[in-house]
Amino acid sequence: MTIREIESGARPGLTLAAVAVVQFMVSLDLSVVNVGLPQIAAGLGFSAVGLTWVIHAYALTFGGLLLLGGKAADRYGRKRVLLLGLGLFGLASLVGGFAQEPGHLVAARAAQGIGAAALAPAALALLAATFPEGKARIRAFGVWSAVNATGGALGVLIGGLLTEYAGWRWVMFVNVPMAACALALAWRGVAAGPPPRRGGRPDVPGAVLATAGMTLLVFGVVRTDQYSWTSPVTLTTLAVAAVLLAAFVHVERTTGREPLVRLGLFANRSVAGANAFILLVGAAMASSFYFMSLYLQRVLGTGPALTGIEFVPFALAVVAGAVLAVKLGYRLAPRTLLGIGGLLAAAGFAWFGLISSDGAFATDVLGPSIVTGVGFGLCLGPVVSIATAGVASHETGTASALLNSSRQIGASLGLAALGTAAHDRTGPAATPEALNDGYALGLTLGAALLLAAVLVALAVLRRTGPPSQAEQTDDRDDHLRKDVPA
Repeated sequence: MTIREIESGARPGLTLAAVAVVQFMVSLDLSVVNVGLPQIAAGLGFSAVGLTWVIHAYALTFGGLLLLGGKAADRYGRKRVLLLGLGLFGLASLVGGFAQEPGHLVAARAAQGIGAAALAPAALALLAATFPEGKARIRAFGVWSAVNATGGALGVLIGGLLTEYAGWRWVMFVNVPMAACALALAWRGVAAGPPPRRGGRPDVPGAVLATAGMTLLVFGVVRTDQYSWTSPVTLTTLAVAAVLLAAFVHVERTTGREPLVRLGLFANRSVAGANAFILLVGAAMASSFYFMSLYLQRVLGTGPALTGIEFVPFALAVVAGAVLAVKLGYRLAPRTLLGIGGLLAAAGFAWFGLISSDGAFATDVLGPSIVTGVGFGLCLGPVVSIATAGVASHETGTASALLNSSRQIGASLGLAALGTAAHDRTGPAATPEALNDGYALGLTLGAALLLAAVLVALAVLRRTGPPSQAEQTDDRDDHLRKDVPA
């Protein structure tokens, strides 16, 4: 621990714990609701179309407001924005659990997305600032990547068990104790940081254009399950989103205000390459949960609770990959780890593409789950470290928001595109054989996306080495000073 950290009241261990709980909660919420959707529909009287808004309300507000949340963290203080986001997320989860009508739950999910858009970039910016270099940074981002992917994978398990044995309302209530725990850790362990910056006028037009453009982009993509990619509704929505985002770029170039995103960030090859990489990986990862959950339940006839249990090997493999990334990170460059992890994940997806309608978990799912999980685990920590390395301290929240936004948009675009391809392959028949063919195609296309991500890592990201011996020595010295009172 450095003298500056001691004086500021920072406690890196508690900061890492708070960020880990936050990321686990946010990742969990992306998947925990999915298994309980049939019971939610029956309990609150959702229509078939209306039920999709339980998912879309969260995706729209989360994806659309991430840039604004990142800028707020940079401008008004990461700890302040983190605590505000946690409070809103926990309160929205509590209200959603008591919902009595469909509109109540959709509104609560939208509020959850607003809270997540504030706390996710603030938490990641705190992690980048608290662990700026060396072994400590590798270890911290290894922990982050493990809880990030484990939350998404265990969300299926937890959602299935809660829905089957406690009721669907607990897929909302489960967030409340986690938010309270993260609040306590952040309140005690996160440094207050410098006073809010007052210079410059807020870029309100840029914020409105970016938020509206991102929201419409996500909105247009997530509704492709109802309107095809070539329908007038989809094309119009995406065209308006493109116009708004183009206007946002123009405003950021010409505004006299403090810009929402400094466009020079995109000239940083690490930032640009990491965002392109995570967009492709996010597209593949979202489709893996979707297709394998449907394959297990609709083709193999597995129940929701057992389906969740069968995702556990994937979650454990991600943790193993994250731990391995920490160990290899002392010897290999982050770009190399991205290449190895991406290739492993692509191989796992190609293996998934061999699923059969008369298959079984042990023969068709277990092996590729382990290979894919290890590959994802190797990628997630290094890509976040790359995306925030070399970025000025006052822009780490913005850089973190960009990465979260790329992943969210990638997941929406990938799931919509691969889902459409799978549906076209399946055709009107709903037999296990037809469904299997569609899911297999979607998973094979996911392997192609991961190969494209590997090419991005090798072609765009700069060659860098592992932490120097001096950095590792500094980290060991800091570790020896950990008993200094904070």
